[in-house]
Amino acid sequence: MSTFEILMPKMGESVEEATITKWFVKQGDVVEEDQVLLEIATDKVDSEIPSPVAGVIKEIKFETDALVPVGQIVAIIDMDADGSEATDAPDEKKDEAESKPEKSAQKEEKPSEAESKTASSGDEYSKSSRFYSPLVKSIAKEENISLEELDKIEGTGKEGRVTKSDIFSYIETRGSGDAKQPSKTEEPAKAAQPSESKLAAAKAPDVKASEGDEIVEMDRMRKIIAEHMVMSKQVSPHVTSMVEADVTSLVLWRNKNKDAFQKKYGEKLTFMPVFTQAVAKALRDYPGINASVSGTNIIIRKNVNVGIAVALPSGNLIVPVIKQADQKNIVGLASDINSLAAKARENKLSSDDIQGGTFTITNFGSFKNTIGTPIINQPQVAILATGTIEKKPAVIETPTGDVIAIRHKMFLSLSYDHRVVDGALGGFFLRRVADYLEEWKIDQEI
Repeated sequence: MSTFEILMPKMGESVEEATITKWFVKQGDVVEEDQVLLEIATDKVDSEIPSPVAGVIKEIKFETDALVPVGQIVAIIDMDADGSEATDAPDEKKDEAESKPEKSAQKEEKPSEAESKTASSGDEYSKSSRFYSPLVKSIAKEENISLEELDKIEGTGKEGRVTKSDIFSYIETRGSGDAKQPSKTEEPAKAAQPSESKLAAAKAPDVKASEGDEIVEMDRMRKIIAEHMVMSKQVSPHVTSMVEADVTSLVLWRNKNKDAFQKKYGEKLTFMPVFTQAVAKALRDYPGINASVSGTNIIIRKNVNVGIAVALPSGNLIVPVIKQADQKNIVGLASDINSLAAKARENKLSSDDIQGGTFTITNFGSFKNTIGTPIINQPQVAILATGTIEKKPAVIETPTGDVIAIRHKMFLSLSYDHRVVDGALGGFFLRRVADYLEEWKIDQEI
């Protein structure tokens, strides 16, 4: 019998697992080549997985909502079957399968044990809105750690996830069911100084709906965004600096060239490519902003990959990434930004489109907002908000004295992680971005 194994695909360089959100087939179904088998989700991107071969679904390894590591077998297709055997299999084959030697059963014991262990260890912990890996769930179960305790552990993994070392550290410092309990003399000290885990896991108030109120459940993306934003505020002490930039020359240049630009390159010319170029150049000038934090280490990123926050029709937000932004000109940046924004609004972004960002720009000005204090997009250390461009009276120095003139001005605000970015570094970087925008030439070629 010839079979084909459907594996959980790798959806991006840093993606290690994905959630099965929907099966379009069931065991025994006949499938054609390129027929969609299942839908998976990783972070904010949903993808449909087609069948590379035709045949009959022999086995489905994981149910809907299961979190599956990359490379794991999710289904097996019998390429020799035509579908008739799925419903009319002889009893002899069934008996034969049941009476297989004990040795062959033992060979299959390991994967089945692992699967059942994962399933059973996740029963209680799957009730949590927080993600836990199968390994963490298994350790928690073995050490008799309740869901309430597990939810209080501060995670150091990606997006605040609890890692194996986090749970082992918790067991060593606070104890499990079998660990040493604190003495009576130790209890007052612990009561007087709450642990970091307890402070980090502060619970939201219990809110009850009143008569006439409408209750709308968060969709999956909104839940992910909410968890990511709360984690970012818990992990990074946020500081925000602001400058006002005079972008009169930039506005005049765009007004002069936008029609010719679209005719020449087939791309709409917005301010965002110029903002992105200014940011990319400033990140090269101040690499300490193009960084991440890992424990007590600062990782200075080699590549300058700028994420651009895009508002979706659903009201949610997604951040596609412009890779190697410092190596592209205005035409290249405009093409990438327009393409990714269109894919985002049509829900066609791939997992790779949102991976690898080292810095993020969010444009408050698109909603006519003057200024904002954005939340850092972890694991980055800073995020820039661009406000709306407004005409304002300003004092201009001339050879014959000061005059008041109408200028185009905007606010730039930078939120940064004060663990590794101090006021000087954050302030210099922000000023440099403003300088690049203010130095834009009206006669610059497109």
